Amino acid sequence: MRHRARPGIPLAFALTLTLTTAGCSAATEDRAATGEPAAAGAVIGSCGRQLSFDRPPERAVTLDQTSTETLLELGLQDRLAGTANLKTKIPAQYRDAYAKVPVIAPKIATSEQLRSAAPDFVVAGSSDLYTKDRAGTREELQALEVPAFVSAVDCPQQNEAGKSPFELLFSDYEQLGKVFGSQERAGRLAREQRAAVTEAGGNAARAAVPGGGRPTVVYLYSVFNGMPYVAGRTGLPSEMSRIVGAQNAFDDVDEDWPEVSWEEVARRNPDFVVVGDLSERGRPGDSAAEKRATLAEHPLVSKLAAVRDNRIVEVPGIELDPSVRSVHALGLLAAAMRDLGYVR
Repeated sequence: MRHRARPGIPLAFALTLTLTTAGCSAATEDRAATGEPAAAGAVIGSCGRQLSFDRPPERAVTLDQTSTETLLELGLQDRLAGTANLKTKIPAQYRDAYAKVPVIAPKIATSEQLRSAAPDFVVAGSSDLYTKDRAGTREELQALEVPAFVSAVDCPQQNEAGKSPFELLFSDYEQLGKVFGSQERAGRLAREQRAAVTEAGGNAARAAVPGGGRPTVVYLYSVFNGMPYVAGRTGLPSEMSRIVGAQNAFDDVDEDWPEVSWEEVARRNPDFVVVGDLSERGRPGDSAAEKRATLAEHPLVSKLAAVRDNRIVEVPGIELDPSVRSVHALGLLAAAMRDLGYVR
């Protein structure tokens, strides 16, 4: 049995409603009409740097899909001069807004492609997009007087101690809202997603397997050259697991998505497996169907009870990395925990 969002799950319904109404019907909201103040003189911190703005950006460029979707969710498509690095299809609620944004690079943007867009602000989900052989370093952009933003999730060491990855993600919304003068919209988004996280964790205290203990889970993100890449301790799935009352089986590995062996997956013997569907990325082993087939055909992994009993949960792969859509994957995980009988 495949586990997908069910119409009867309040969280999934609420999230769909939130994304549809906030991301689509309000996408062309006139910020001047809302009475929100302009961002003249706005100053924010981003990954160890202070970014200052004389006025709200009018030619922002996003270097990855997650940043693009965040700004579209905030209704800022009219402030975007370019986007890059599309990994999967843009979801329906953002398509009309996305169609208005120039694509400066289908994959990772180079410095030449970025500068051709004449940006006055650059936004990225991870710092590794700011390198000399990619968009250019943050120092290079600073010399051009172009502020370069990095998601707080990618540099937790620079942020307040004790903040969860989701709270760091919500702080991104609030920081970007301040820059663009969209504080009200950003604050509403952060509140709605905080409520969704709280709802997903509502049954965590009752999550258990027979005999006691939390159910363990392996997150299979991709299979490359026959080898599995799974969620380690520093990736968002570990926080998702904690919220819903599960335990990431590879929490002892200090990486986001480490390469491991199939033998090690079998040794961990998880109670269930989450597979990230990256079908639209198009690489061998990306689709959920291919991952399922690999699990079923491997001589060791196929013998695991989780595989034999089809305790496999499919979620959109892009939602396992921090983004405005991650609360949706969290809702699917919470629902699957109930469906599999781990929450009573």
